[in-house]
Amino acid sequence: MPLTKKQNFLFIILLLVMVFLFLVNISLGSVSIPLKEVVNGLLSQKMSKESWEIILWNFRFPKAITAILVGIGLSMSGLLMQTLFRNPLAGPYVLGLSSGASLGVAFIILGTGFLPTFISSFFLSNYGLVLASSLGSFLVLMAVLLVSQKLKDTMAILIVGLMFGSFTSAIVSVLSYFTSAEKLQKFTFWSMGRISNLSWNEISLLSLFVLIGIGISFMVIKPLNALLLGEKYAQSIGINYKKTRFLIIMATSILAGSITAFAGPIAFIGLAVPHMAKLLFQTSNHFVLFWSTLLLGAIVMLCCDTIAQVPGNDITLPINAITSVIGAPVVIWLLVRKRRF
Repeated sequence: MPLTKKQNFLFIILLLVMVFLFLVNISLGSVSIPLKEVVNGLLSQKMSKESWEIILWNFRFPKAITAILVGIGLSMSGLLMQTLFRNPLAGPYVLGLSSGASLGVAFIILGTGFLPTFISSFFLSNYGLVLASSLGSFLVLMAVLLVSQKLKDTMAILIVGLMFGSFTSAIVSVLSYFTSAEKLQKFTFWSMGRISNLSWNEISLLSLFVLIGIGISFMVIKPLNALLLGEKYAQSIGINYKKTRFLIIMATSILAGSITAFAGPIAFIGLAVPHMAKLLFQTSNHFVLFWSTLLLGAIVMLCCDTIAQVPGNDITLPINAITSVIGAPVVIWLLVRKRRF
């Protein structure tokens, strides 16, 4: 299905906005770097100050890349879940992946007192927390996939995912109750989300997982359009529903699980951005929604991270707080505006 002129125009605008916000995100912070200097630095030209080059390549550029990866990954997984369950309130974490990751990290941060010193010191490092988070998400994923093979009703899978989330959250609450204030504070900081301080090795791994998840998502664009009319309709036109459901769950798990492992549980993006794409492009065609969700996810995440940096100040606000405070009113406004016309 060819794109309309309006849709082509919107895609060009979104692409330009994303590039502009990418440059602005790198430019602003506790130390402001002129946009011209940012462009020169990215084009491998010498910048006026050596300190700007260090800030650009060691801090701002990796963080901006991470923001884009997180934005597109969570937005796409949210779109997949909302279409699979035909539920506008479904998000990337409805399968319990975030809770599984939180449980893995909670065991490490809150329960390191029960481990030998050399083991606890490894797991409390960045790579250790990523590994613990990944294992927690993977265990929940395996449980959900195992149950999904036994259940025919897709809504039952949604309920199972929510139950897994409630179960793991309860264990985290018990661990939190018996831990020290210092460890609880560290766990709280992790749960607020972070997209800074990732090394290039971590960004490379995250990029690989996001690309795999996006690739699987692209493979199910046609079945997603059929699923809008229900499971029986999709099967009547020859779509293998069980295979499609498995691929959607796998793609969501890879995207949401890897992002949670590297950046923590980041709220709102996966829930709200698909609605923004649908309202902006006025379509349910997933070929259009696929690309618009990717672009809008990157734009929203770059915008939220720029605000979280508090330009001109040394303070950095929790990214989770900004995504919810800025995003929720925007979605409410879009929905109210849609009902007027």
